[in-house]
Amino acid sequence: MSVPLDRLYHFLADCVNHDLLIYCWLPHGSKKLEDLKQFFYYEPSEWYNLPVAIFHDQEPLKFDLWTKQQFYNQAAWWFEQGSAKFMLTSSILAYAADLHLRGAMALVTNVYDLTILVHSEQQSQQVNVFRQNGFVTVYYWCHAVIALDWFRYAANDPKLDFDNKEYDYDFLIYNRAWSGSREYRLCFADKLISTGLVKNCKTSFNPVDQEQHYTKHNFQNKNFFPQNSNIESWFDLNTHSAAHSADYNCEDYGLSGIEIVLETLFDDTRWHLTEKTLRPIACGKPFILASTPGSLQYLRNYGFKTFQGLIDETYDTVTDPCLRLDAIINEMKRIINLDLQQKTELYLQLNSICQYNKQHFFNNLFDIVVDEYKTNMAQAIDIMSANRTELHPMNIQKLLVE
Repeated sequence: MSVPLDRLYHFLADCVNHDLLIYCWLPHGSKKLEDLKQFFYYEPSEWYNLPVAIFHDQEPLKFDLWTKQQFYNQAAWWFEQGSAKFMLTSSILAYAADLHLRGAMALVTNVYDLTILVHSEQQSQQVNVFRQNGFVTVYYWCHAVIALDWFRYAANDPKLDFDNKEYDYDFLIYNRAWSGSREYRLCFADKLISTGLVKNCKTSFNPVDQEQHYTKHNFQNKNFFPQNSNIESWFDLNTHSAAHSADYNCEDYGLSGIEIVLETLFDDTRWHLTEKTLRPIACGKPFILASTPGSLQYLRNYGFKTFQGLIDETYDTVTDPCLRLDAIINEMKRIINLDLQQKTELYLQLNSICQYNKQHFFNNLFDIVVDEYKTNMAQAIDIMSANRTELHPMNIQKLLVE
């Protein structure tokens, strides 16, 4: 499937009642400074006079991901490319480095004092850090808009009719990458082995991520260290690429009762839900959500129903990540121990909620998310306009004179 993500940024630009200087990562999903590029062609006058908006909307925020030296070097590259070699002084490059992402793009002569940062996370200390360092933050649920595009055929796919069906597996689990914030997935795979749940799950495992075997992984949370030293022997090999999450598999859903969604963030406090969560919703499947605490409430805030009363969702309130994994495992064990009649009745009741969520996803979510984006961006532009004092151009002029 070819996903025209560029159209998303054209659309978001057109939604705003103000011209913007838009930068985003190309290719999408990258975090390399050299991949942060202007989305449109801009005239030099626009570089100076339009508010700068950086779309950091697909990946979790991390303010200290880059060093001052990296900002310094990237600003130098931009000045070199932009025929502004007179700006290649140590004092100006140091000034640019202090402006973080904005400085890396060498936008030190823009008349706006602040920079818009568009992101997709709530309850985030990282958002506060950016705000404290010259950014006006604009939230919108980026992955909701992307998922509506990626999973659009699920709205009318006859293969996604699961009424009165018996399943070969109780659970479907996609577990491809485990590096970085996903390291909890190693612990989860280990728990599936120790509790004997592997046979009840349609799943697989990839022992190598980012060219490193999991036994060589340096855990940020030592409590996630697996007890089993041969995890891969218990699972089929996962051969899917990162693009796999941009599609859905009717056969997988037809064989499995409930999806266990392994989100990008787990050992964290932020709400940052991706297309992984929205895929079972689009396909009309029930799910248990392995994510940060409160993520089910995040879904309910957007009008979705969850499965409390049918699935024990108290796991979503557990703040300790290891105990939250245990709570999910315990609920999986409870469901597995239901007899056939009980499972059939459970799936029928779950299906009613799933169909509501599917209709809400395709009929209402786009307008909800876009309206929220428009409101938040309008507020940001008002803040930007109130801070249009040409602070940075004046400081740069002083540095040029010195």
